[in-house]
Amino acid sequence: MITSPAKAARILLLAEPTRVSVGRIHYRDGDGNPSSRYFTVAAGVGADALLMSRLEPRLKRRLGYLLYMIEAFRILVTHGFPLFETVVPANVNAAVRVVDVSQLLAVRVRSFGGALRNLAPGASLRNGKLSLLAFKTRSRMRYMLFLAAVLAGRHTFAREVELLETASVECRAPKGSDDSFFVEADGEVLGSLPARFEVVPHSLTLLVPANAQP
Repeated sequence: MITSPAKAARILLLAEPTRVSVGRIHYRDGDGNPSSRYFTVAAGVGADALLMSRLEPRLKRRLGYLLYMIEAFRILVTHGFPLFETVVPANVNAAVRVVDVSQLLAVRVRSFGGALRNLAPGASLRNGKLSLLAFKTRSRMRYMLFLAAVLAGRHTFAREVELLETASVECRAPKGSDDSFFVEADGEVLGSLPARFEVVPHSLTLLVPANAQP
């Protein structure tokens, strides 16, 4: 981490302007109205958005990362992880996929830093794809095992936790469901389903230091 303003300025003077792609999410706001916003890191539906909804700002400033761990543990113990539908568009190699998941995270960067390093291998602001972490399970044990593997830097993807790449994806609540499905982007709770994630190509210019991987 760079803490010196002078050093940061020197790095920026040598950086090159680079066009990158960002994500955009369409969702229903708190009043049920259609809305949208851009995101650069990640957006999700399910347990991660529920976690963000429980982070009281005052406690977040006081406890920091510890509050994330406390609330994540509470969700693992008490949450039912209800399923919702995701629709992945067809591509040249496969037809449209409709998948029931309990958590979907659309990622635009490979590493979140800290304990979440290399969370989504292959994700990059330079490409036109969303890297989707799709949890096709309601098993608390499976969530706990995956989280432990992430913390150890040894997570892999298989049938129950899949890594997909696509330019867009739609999420919708099952018909007749009474469950609430929160939607978040870059750590901010936005609203609820239905939602659609997409990539907006070459829409932002960043000053990227040499050898950096945005």
